[in-house]
Amino acid sequence: MRITCLLLTLFGLAAIGATTIEAADRPNILWISCEDISPNLGCYGDDYATTPNIDGLAAEGAVFSRCFSHAGVCAVARSGLITGVYPVSIGSQHMRSRIVPPPHIHCFTEFLRARGYYCTNRSKTDYNFEPPLTAWDESGRKSRDWRGRAKDQPFFSVINLTVSHESRIRAKFDKPVHDPVRVRLPPYIPDTPAARRDRARYYDIITLMDRQVGEILERLEADGLADKTIVLFWGDHGEGLPRGKRWIYDSGIRVPLVVRWPGQVKAGTTRDDLVCFLDFAPTTLSLAGLTPPDYMHGQVFLGKHTAPPRSYIFAHRDRMDEAYDLIRAVRDKRYKYIRNLMPQRTRAQNIDYMNKMPTMIDMRRLHAAGKLDTVALRQYFEPTKPVEELYDLQSDPHEVRNLAADPRQAATLKRLRGVLEGWQEEIGDQGLVPEPLLAEAMRPGNRYQVTADPVISLRPVPGEKKMTVTMASATPGASIAYATGPVVAGRTGWRLYHGAFRVPSGTSLRAVACRIGFRDSRRVRRVAKSQNRK
Repeated sequence: MRITCLLLTLFGLAAIGATTIEAADRPNILWISCEDISPNLGCYGDDYATTPNIDGLAAEGAVFSRCFSHAGVCAVARSGLITGVYPVSIGSQHMRSRIVPPPHIHCFTEFLRARGYYCTNRSKTDYNFEPPLTAWDESGRKSRDWRGRAKDQPFFSVINLTVSHESRIRAKFDKPVHDPVRVRLPPYIPDTPAARRDRARYYDIITLMDRQVGEILERLEADGLADKTIVLFWGDHGEGLPRGKRWIYDSGIRVPLVVRWPGQVKAGTTRDDLVCFLDFAPTTLSLAGLTPPDYMHGQVFLGKHTAPPRSYIFAHRDRMDEAYDLIRAVRDKRYKYIRNLMPQRTRAQNIDYMNKMPTMIDMRRLHAAGKLDTVALRQYFEPTKPVEELYDLQSDPHEVRNLAADPRQAATLKRLRGVLEGWQEEIGDQGLVPEPLLAEAMRPGNRYQVTADPVISLRPVPGEKKMTVTMASATPGASIAYATGPVVAGRTGWRLYHGAFRVPSGTSLRAVACRIGFRDSRRVRRVAKSQNRK
């Protein structure tokens, strides 16, 4: 049966096109995400990593060698992933903020739900805003993933693995399984017992995470879905170690991405095209047979609608916990250009959470004692930052030799400077607006607005004991969730309203309107029956 899906421009849902597609051809899509790792996996050539399950997934699919987050920290990275737009374009660039995006911005999963997909998220959201009720069919630690869907319903499931978070590196463990003597330290980390122990533990928690990936893949196989599901495994930003996480050097934004798509992605391949997190939402929509909305900043990198390879990826750093900074970066396949807009601030700002890492404790101790004896080791503690940084990633993958003042690189510097400034103007970079002013503009007086109650309209279906139901909210950008049966918190029952539907006369309807950054409306109830009086 051929069907044409149209997502209506109703009640804040942005217009989105759809292709005519066989219902049976709508693929299942599974994202497996993990926290705080760089591409330290066997399939990326790390010979000290113990990752047999991810390596096996890679052997059946493709490894993307140049995938990047737009930020080096989870909430800002995930804000871009779920919306498909750069956080700096909607005021979501600061770590753990609570934003009110423009009304046309939605969680991209709403478009999938309107397409008939069962959408689930296990464990973590962390988007710099509370996810609306309309974002997921199931969300939370008790999510059943794809097992809660109707028979033959396509699914999009996200499973977030948190075992590799930086906090696990400094947790009280027994002696690391990976040998601290054998780990390789980057040139900007001092060679101390604590630094080696931290890195060995980092490898240990990656192995624990890999086991969890294996369990998920086994469950998919046991359910007979492995051949019918596109699997994307990725990390949310770089390693949770000093000068990795929070930074927009490659150590903070280069991440693993492994894709298995049986029959479509050639097994055992490597792709070196540039991919960024803003590409994930439009790619997923495209795979589901939808044309991504124009407001999204990414492009499609999988399937028949794959866009031409991108020339650049962009990244930004703003407030990290209690420390303010303002850094922008652009990268092509060889060079990275960084603009420090607060050069007066040292890289070594104090962030309490980060300072608890034993490696960082050693770095600060050795710096205070004047015992950091190389340029690479001292870079982090320079009292100020250069206004511009330029790195040749081919010869200097750790980004410790700044070439911005090298006359031989003048043309590259000028080119990348212009590309970065053009990008900032194109997307409307809000980083230069002080955070308190930005917050006041979004939410005056820090008072939450409340989404207008949904209005439920009913019309009898001629000749049938049914009613046609339409719903609307007066709040621009609002979405509506409705239910006709039992509702279980965090699970099922609430459906996304995306167009008129019919129900048997006498059906009890409940509806709630929501918009990102607003409080939900009241829950409205109405029984679907004729209001005619004799």
